[in-house]
Amino acid sequence: MQKFEFEPIGIITSCFKEKFGIPRQPGLVQASKGVIKLRDDPDLRTAIKSLESFSHLWLIFVFHDHGGNKWKPSIRPPRLGGKLKVGSLASRSPHRPNPIGLSAVTLERVDVDAPGGAEIHVAGLDLLDGTPILDLKPYIPYADSIPDAKAGWAEDPITRAVVEFTPQAIAAIEDRARGYANLKLLIIQMLELDPRPAFQQRNLPLDHVDAQGCLFGIKLLDYDVKYEIRDQKFLVLDVVDVPPT
Repeated sequence: MQKFEFEPIGIITSCFKEKFGIPRQPGLVQASKGVIKLRDDPDLRTAIKSLESFSHLWLIFVFHDHGGNKWKPSIRPPRLGGKLKVGSLASRSPHRPNPIGLSAVTLERVDVDAPGGAEIHVAGLDLLDGTPILDLKPYIPYADSIPDAKAGWAEDPITRAVVEFTPQAIAAIEDRARGYANLKLLIIQMLELDPRPAFQQRNLPLDHVDAQGCLFGIKLLDYDVKYEIRDQKFLVLDVVDVPPT
């Protein structure tokens, strides 16, 4: 078959600085925000004319850091507890014949004249910081929304955990709110989804006696969010700055 090569039109700056904890689908964490920085090309500035009239976008991107050199014909979806296998093309796994992803995100604003290349501000992300963007298209409800669509093995509703904060964590968040106004909401929406790997969710469910007091951490933006399982909930203990590397 004929081969094709693509050059990214831009790179996204995302609040997710590491793969751990990134939402497995777009829109689940609406507080997650990012900026698509397009190449500094006058044609690309022209190409996004009237884009701001849409509320949502499709992003076509590359899974540039999925950690595998060879694609996998079958995977174990976290939604199935990591126990059952499905075909990779019957999933949204990054381990696919061509590591290309598709996400529908909220369009917040467009800065056509930003220095160094136009900027597109989006929310509801599920993309790692630095993800290459191949293309973007406006989301059109009459063509893209299918209300009676079936979700196959992913049909079951998503369960959400209860998230609480210690006074120390609240104070830390308020001290850092200038850098990210929705930081508390971002943390809540992230932890509600239980970002732990499927094997941890399976072996240490929130209501298990051995899970109580287990400590975890997740990196968001330039912060390390420290939390534990307590009383069948996620309790955020503190939010600290990540030391510069």
